[in-house]
Amino acid sequence: MASDSNRPALIPLPLILPFVLVTTLFALWGFANDVTNPLVKAFKDIFVISNAQSSLVQTAFYGGYATMAIPAALFIYRFSYKAGILLGLALYAVGALLAFPAAQVRDFNLFLVALYVLTFGLAFLETTANPYILSMGPAETATLRLNLAQAFNPIGSLTGMTVASLFILSSLQVEEIRSETQAHADPAAAVEVTVDPVLAAHLNANPKAGFDQVMIDYKAGDLASHQGRDFGAMQDHDLGIVKLPYVVIGLVVIGVFFVFLFTKMPDTQHAERGGARLGEVAGKVLRNKLYLGGVVAQTAYVGAQIMCWTFIIHYATENLGMSAATAQNHNIAAMAIFCSSRFICTFFLKFVSAPVLLLVLSIGAFAATAGAIFLEGHAGLYSLIAVSACMSLMFPTIYGLALGGMGEEAKLASAGLIFAIVGGALMPPLQGRLIDLRDAEGMLWGLPAVNASFVLPLGCFVVIAGYALFAFAARRSVGRASDTGA
Repeated sequence: MASDSNRPALIPLPLILPFVLVTTLFALWGFANDVTNPLVKAFKDIFVISNAQSSLVQTAFYGGYATMAIPAALFIYRFSYKAGILLGLALYAVGALLAFPAAQVRDFNLFLVALYVLTFGLAFLETTANPYILSMGPAETATLRLNLAQAFNPIGSLTGMTVASLFILSSLQVEEIRSETQAHADPAAAVEVTVDPVLAAHLNANPKAGFDQVMIDYKAGDLASHQGRDFGAMQDHDLGIVKLPYVVIGLVVIGVFFVFLFTKMPDTQHAERGGARLGEVAGKVLRNKLYLGGVVAQTAYVGAQIMCWTFIIHYATENLGMSAATAQNHNIAAMAIFCSSRFICTFFLKFVSAPVLLLVLSIGAFAATAGAIFLEGHAGLYSLIAVSACMSLMFPTIYGLALGGMGEEAKLASAGLIFAIVGGALMPPLQGRLIDLRDAEGMLWGLPAVNASFVLPLGCFVVIAGYALFAFAARRSVGRASDTGA
């Protein structure tokens, strides 16, 4: 047995401070990801737009990753990790601070631009931080080092979710209108809610009007005011709440930018860079079928994850009559399960291969999603929450399988897996459009429209299961070849 003194260091002493600084970036992009998901529902109500239109929040957010992942990798290849981090932080701050003018002019499209620019920065940070962490020490401890850094990502995610629940969704005036509309329709179900007299008179004159119709009437001016505010004043109030966390995080990111600017960071890149030309490296990457399949599987995974975490609010508010803030608490529970399941699944990796575990997780996710589609009430909601337990280790498992056995080309190839985050841009608008296809009773294909829309993540988990089988076959093929000396 090797003595402790002979074991490779997890983080060499001179690199501890740089490691800590880069690790903070994992929490920063986790916060941005999960404070944004609930805005799909919030913007739908504040701007009185369709589900498909509000889902453009995710198109803008994750489209930024797709646009900038490969340019970020090329930039880092040409310059340095530190330069990539600084540019990423600058773009992050600019995008976050653009929320201020977007709120001032009540412009949904400017919010989309702000999120698009913000995720330019996140693409740079993710494309840079992962390989940088891997390079900060011996190759033997690289994976453990990255797992340690990634543990801080869910901390940022939980913080973002909590801010969304406690400081955004619970403070929106549109949520007051939703509660009052439900209380007017069923006073016994919400005895503590007092309905505004102007809203009550409007609902008495339009007894079949639900919340969506009330908001349409409010925007059109048919509902004169609510709590003394006209529609524009309500928007100013709610958008002022929405913009605040972005302005605050923008200022925090500016502070982090200057910390990195004035901190000497190790140049580990030159030691890694070999003599192969960029074109030669790219050619090797594009000929790797396991890698290309991994990009497809990662696209499907990110799409499924964002759909499940975005539309859980719609599921709870429309099927169970919850407020958006209460629904977001269930999203927080899903994230807590996601985090704890990651540790459990990592333990199982000691006993089963990565392709087998990925296959089991994808089958479990398929079954839980089917429960969300076909089960009613809380049983369906709990099935949707359970999907997060199965998704917990999918991203890093696909990432590892796709890059397995790569050498110098892994740095460039990682950009393709960051590009795959485009699944989060493409899938949610499609799910929103499915929900908008519902009939007058809110049904689609004989099911509640929100339930039926989860057929999309169901299909994504089929794709992931297919990749797991392909990776399993590829590993067996390599094993047989090595056994025969091929």
